[in-house]
Amino acid sequence: MAIKHSHPGIASSFRGRVALSAIAAAAAVGAGAFMCVPAFAGQQMIETGSSLLYPLFNLWIPPYVKAHAGLEITPQSTGSGTGISQAIDGTAQIGGSDAYLSPALAKQHGTIMNIPLAISSQMVNYNLPGLGKTHLNLNGPVLASIFQGKIVAWNDEAIAKLNPGVKLPNKKIVTIHRTDGSGDTFIFTQYLTASAPEWKSLGYGTTISWPSAPNAIGAVGNPGVVDAMKNAPYSIGYVGISFKAVTQSNALGEAALENQAGKFVLSTAESVMAAADALSGKTPADESLSLIFAPGDKSYPIVNYEYAIVDAKQPDAAMGREIKAFLSWTIMPEHGSAAGFLDQVSFVALPPSVEKLSQTQIDKIGQD
Repeated sequence: MAIKHSHPGIASSFRGRVALSAIAAAAAVGAGAFMCVPAFAGQQMIETGSSLLYPLFNLWIPPYVKAHAGLEITPQSTGSGTGISQAIDGTAQIGGSDAYLSPALAKQHGTIMNIPLAISSQMVNYNLPGLGKTHLNLNGPVLASIFQGKIVAWNDEAIAKLNPGVKLPNKKIVTIHRTDGSGDTFIFTQYLTASAPEWKSLGYGTTISWPSAPNAIGAVGNPGVVDAMKNAPYSIGYVGISFKAVTQSNALGEAALENQAGKFVLSTAESVMAAADALSGKTPADESLSLIFAPGDKSYPIVNYEYAIVDAKQPDAAMGREIKAFLSWTIMPEHGSAAGFLDQVSFVALPPSVEKLSQTQIDKIGQD
């Protein structure tokens, strides 16, 4: 068994917990269960991309490679933009991404597929000393104004109106955004685009031209955003749900976000599934679908598929079989999609109809 890792900052301390968690996960789903997929020895596979997906790959890989002698899988947390580009150019066999391919990229690279492996969500976190465990209510228009530098203080009337009875500090807001190509930026700005008319002209993407907000700080990866928030009192940023335990250990608050129905909800398994249930039936064959700002009183508004970006035409037949076997394993309810794995990163499993679509795409992976 060979496992390599690549990620700076918080991820290094996260790995120790992941190693122990992976052992527990393996026990939870049964050690013998991992032997159902045939192994093709002597292959080295690289997965790179989403820092939100990175913790889950770190849970999946140890038990999987233990059951597949000679297989080496190297996960890297480099951002969704890098995951997409390196899957396209062949540097990596699997690109992890919170974002699906843009129509232009999909048209330009016809054999590149985006395959959902699980469903995730995103938090809006903040460092407000003295607030305790209060969950602030925030919505798209207020967040859009904060990240445009139009709302600059925490006790602004627009924030206070959403949070009656909460004593808000008269302190300047420090905004933190991603500077790398990021699926988290993609889904956060999709939420702003869907919920705040004033953001529509700025649009969404894995990278955008951020407005000039005072005291804005750029950071790389979810670990970088958490580090920046931890070290900057009165800051606010967006963080993938797989880092929930890390945000809590750093005493960062989490906002309840306003959904399409006007309800303020936190990210929970129930609210994420409510959003997925509302929209997943519209998933097309190529599985490019936004789950942002779903209808329904209980729906959490920032929900997304977590994608594996893969070239259907692999130059090496054995590697193609390895990728196909591994990705098939990740979406099986009794294996990679078992609660023993997904609960640890606060993800939820694909609905059966979407799992079937993903398997159909996985089955297309083969030799060039």
